[in-house]
Amino acid sequence: MTSARNSTAGALRLAGVRRAFGAYIALAGLDLEIAPGEFIALLGPSGCGKTTALNCIAGLTPLTSGSIWLGGRRIDQLPPEARGFGMVFQSYALFPHMSARRNIAFGLAMQGIPKESAEERVNEALAMVRLEAQADKPPGQMSGGQQQRVAIARAIVIRPPLVLMDEPLSNLDAKLRLEMRAEIRRIHDAIGSTTIYVTHDQDEALSLADRIVVMREGAIRQVGAPADLYERPEHPDVADFMGFRTRMTGRVVARDGERAIVEACGARLQVLARDALQPGEKALLAVRPEDLVAMRDGDGIEAEVEAIEYRGRAYFGLARAKTADELYFRSDAPLGRGQAIRLNATPDRAVAFSGPSR
Repeated sequence: MTSARNSTAGALRLAGVRRAFGAYIALAGLDLEIAPGEFIALLGPSGCGKTTALNCIAGLTPLTSGSIWLGGRRIDQLPPEARGFGMVFQSYALFPHMSARRNIAFGLAMQGIPKESAEERVNEALAMVRLEAQADKPPGQMSGGQQQRVAIARAIVIRPPLVLMDEPLSNLDAKLRLEMRAEIRRIHDAIGSTTIYVTHDQDEALSLADRIVVMREGAIRQVGAPADLYERPEHPDVADFMGFRTRMTGRVVARDGERAIVEACGARLQVLARDALQPGEKALLAVRPEDLVAMRDGDGIEAEVEAIEYRGRAYFGLARAKTADELYFRSDAPLGRGQAIRLNATPDRAVAFSGPSR
């Protein structure tokens, strides 16, 4: 399973993809191009349309309008089996009465692959997911992580141009999720197929994807590399999904290029300005807890600690400003509930949008 073999299928292109269920618009005209061999994460809250988009690509859900193209060939009118994509579901969808080996071989049998060639490819897939020792066990005798590896092996053994994954790690515990993230990316790099991965977990998307597609209400809000979305979200809802938990209303005092000084909660903060914000205009500030830091003295937002918890190397808490804004912050030292503190945003780590909507 070499990257050269699977990366030659061509780009995947969604052109005006729309899906309606009666009056409900699940997808509102998606336009997206995915390069061969790219790992794309569809990220967003429940109901944003990411799974519907995946099912449309797979052929499980027909389009209301628009088209899907692979390497210049229109595929949205083909049945799922004719597209030849590998799918990995949240529920694994394994046959309980079959061994891991037989589960993996099932798709090859449906393709009519000769037995000797099929056995070679199954062994290759088992080695790829590191399950040789469990090859003859049924799913019921395997851990959740092992079952998910079987599901991945079954998807890749058919040598698909695309591997489609629908929240495949959501049923695993935290430790297994971390392990499987690394395995999924390793397998992707090894086989070279294009991967489209649906998740509501920003950490999964950031750690796995070459590009992230943030969706909301059936539309694409922003597409970019993980670092771009993490550091420079273009909309408040994208910022929210990238972990900017604290929201403050304020007013722009000065602006110089991308940077601005915004007065919020009685303090002046240096921020990155999105939109066409100008001095005197209202702004909505968003900042992550790790970038809003408790200071012993100096300038900053005056606030009172409402909750605090230790998370290894630092303390994270919730404070309330005199303006009643809730502020999620980080502290290097323990603090007591009710303690008066000053909070300051790390320069250029807070983002300001046109306000004052929340």
